[in-house]
Amino acid sequence: MRIGIIVAMGKELDLLLPLIKNKKERTTNNYTIHTGEIGAHQVFAMQCGIGKVNAAIGTITIIENFNPELIINTGVAGGAGLSVRQSDIVVGSDIAYHDVWCLEEYGQVSGFPLYFHSEEKTVNLLKSIENKEQIRYGLICSGDKFISSEDEINAIRSHFPDVLAVDMESGAIAQVCYMRNVPLLAARVISDTPGAEKDNTTQYENFWETAPLHTFKILSDILENLN
Repeated sequence: MRIGIIVAMGKELDLLLPLIKNKKERTTNNYTIHTGEIGAHQVFAMQCGIGKVNAAIGTITIIENFNPELIINTGVAGGAGLSVRQSDIVVGSDIAYHDVWCLEEYGQVSGFPLYFHSEEKTVNLLKSIENKEQIRYGLICSGDKFISSEDEINAIRSHFPDVLAVDMESGAIAQVCYMRNVPLLAARVISDTPGAEKDNTTQYENFWETAPLHTFKILSDILENLN
């Protein structure tokens, strides 16, 4: 299977690249694309940059130049509430924007559904893999802001009570995949928990010092079981 893998930051890419065998680099649309294999699959990995615009441009670059059969968006996210902890993995079975409103339902881009979704087949496959107790399934909310306080989390939860994680890219990636009819899996590692910690910025920074590579090896488990 041809799979595009998108992360936002160099720190995330550094955790991803050791999983890829026979790596080569290709420059496309000013992005460096890392091609190679994970398991039996051909992968195309990129660092798109932080935020919704970068994420959208990166996603369309992967789709138009490499024709992937699946896009995987991974990296880190903030935990929303006390039900998730640092190093948990949240799979976005539902994905929405927390910073959009234009005379539609809050969070809804005109002409699009309120919620985008990771591909059900891939989510169900992931659920069937054993020994993944730290994986949670639910709503990821995206917006162009690093969420750093309990008040900000509560504001998001006032619109989306079931939110588990917040990030800055998944919504845009999901929207582009929806527009181009490309299946998506959004899976994020919780790096910090605003609202649960008094100083989640330090918590976030410390995560990169101790971030275990195995938190990104969920990709290997997914790809090993994909047909």
